[in-house]
Amino acid sequence: MAEDALHRRIAADIRRRIEAGEWSVGEDLPSRAAMATEYAVHPQTMRLAHRLLRQQGILEGEERKRVYVAHPPAMRTLTDADAEWPYSSETTDTRPRPATVELAERLGVQVGAILKHETVECLDPGGRSAMLISSWWRGQRSPHASHAAELGCVALTERQAHALGLLVDTPAFRVVRTRFDHEGRPLETADLILPMDRWLLRLAPTPG
Repeated sequence: MAEDALHRRIAADIRRRIEAGEWSVGEDLPSRAAMATEYAVHPQTMRLAHRLLRQQGILEGEERKRVYVAHPPAMRTLTDADAEWPYSSETTDTRPRPATVELAERLGVQVGAILKHETVECLDPGGRSAMLISSWWRGQRSPHASHAAELGCVALTERQAHALGLLVDTPAFRVVRTRFDHEGRPLETADLILPMDRWLLRLAPTPG
């Protein structure tokens, strides 16, 4: 735990130094060994700090080669809230959840019913976090026949902000997606959290 906290503190300090102009976009950082010496830590701790900064989109570069300040995240356009993510992803949480009042309404279950759950971090081709998807469902997952999507905005929680490399309370798009069976019964519901600095939304209207 101490090492985990240390590499996060170092990553935050490197980010502060970048924002202060010590290194500009595209400029190489000193070698990992040199920075480990500067921060008086083991090279493994510096490797973890660099890895975190790459996930956050602050740095780019390969593990054992040059590491440099990244360009701002590319803007992407979401047109289909039900489409499969085309790049890599990481499942970060699979703990069951009791249904809140909102989730109970979305899934047509009783408040407090135990729901299966997963949160997936979708990564762009550079390995940076692009979107978070939290899904809830009852029983076994089943193929769906249709879906509906509603758009809103939220302020990022601490956990969401940490995963996306942003500040707590940063505004983000929230797409509430619900999947239905052939008879229109809800099978699964999800929150798609998309940072506003990385996404444009052009969702087609839901058929009436």
